Amino acid sequence: MSTAYKRLDKNQAAVLLVDHQTGLLSLVRDLDPDKFKNNVLALADLAKYFELPTILTTSFENGPNGPLVPELKEQFPDAPYIARPGQINAWDNEDFVKAVKATGRKQLIIAGVVTEVCVAFPALSAIEAGFEVFVVTDASGTFNEITRHSAWDRMSASGAQLMTWFGLACELHRDWRNDIEGLGTLFSNHIPDYRNLINSYTTLTAGK
Repeated sequence: MSTAYKRLDKNQAAVLLVDHQTGLLSLVRDLDPDKFKNNVLALADLAKYFELPTILTTSFENGPNGPLVPELKEQFPDAPYIARPGQINAWDNEDFVKAVKATGRKQLIIAGVVTEVCVAFPALSAIEAGFEVFVVTDASGTFNEITRHSAWDRMSASGAQLMTWFGLACELHRDWRNDIEGLGTLFSNHIPDYRNLINSYTTLTAGK
């Protein structure tokens, strides 16, 4: 069954970063660890670039799941930070849901660890609550490809849209004429090959 194209709007979107914790990151095996962390930080950078409301949450961080990745806390020092005492599904935490609703946004961009639990559970709950959900696949990680695809299939069947951080950024940006340097720098910081493209562009336009 196909669903209508729900286009991301930077004025309607919020970002939920769920359980990117040091202990849980050690479980990610479906993506290269360095590339995965780069993708997570790229998502954080684009959230900042587009000035999207961002919510951070952790699960049982005093246990083996560990604390939030420090770079995310540094990137969003003033963002709502919900340290869930035990709820596995972030949507079961009243403070988290209140923070989401307080953004006033209807589109939720979600990424987290691990995909079939920390991403899928709140994504499915948010869809049930009437939100449009966009899952950032390459900023979410899990044990292996079997669990990843099981989660993707489950979320897709319920209406979640699966995207990468790069596609997300382009859909939010809409038009290169809005800004070349800012987004180009963001891409260059996280995609080495894109840095070559921007360097070429900068050289060609330097004399104009």
